[in-house]
Amino acid sequence: MSDEIRLRGLTVRGHHGVFDFERRDGQDFVIDCTLGLDTSAAAQTDDVLQTVHYGELAEGLAGVVAGEPCNLIETLAQRLLDVALGYDLVEWAEIVVHKPSAPIPLTFADVAVVVRREKS
Repeated sequence: MSDEIRLRGLTVRGHHGVFDFERRDGQDFVIDCTLGLDTSAAAQTDDVLQTVHYGELAEGLAGVVAGEPCNLIETLAQRLLDVALGYDLVEWAEIVVHKPSAPIPLTFADVAVVVRREKS
């Protein structure tokens, strides 16, 4: 499948991390999501019900980031992937979780975890 829907730079405050101050104070997480699906029916019918509504996708992903805290961004990425793969039309999904304020005492450009899965 070569069709994709991409959502980039979704920024949501969450309380994920292994340190107490991360859980207490929270920080922004930036999410990129790519969905693999066939968009030809949507293109032919011009009907949003024949595709994944990216506004609803964004809301679902944001709810996960703002929701139940976890220690690892790997866990957060898997939770987000579960949302993305929950759409019937989606054949595969990729999630990137960026943690721009990761507690690293050095200068860095980005910390991210990337997960990609196909439906079984």
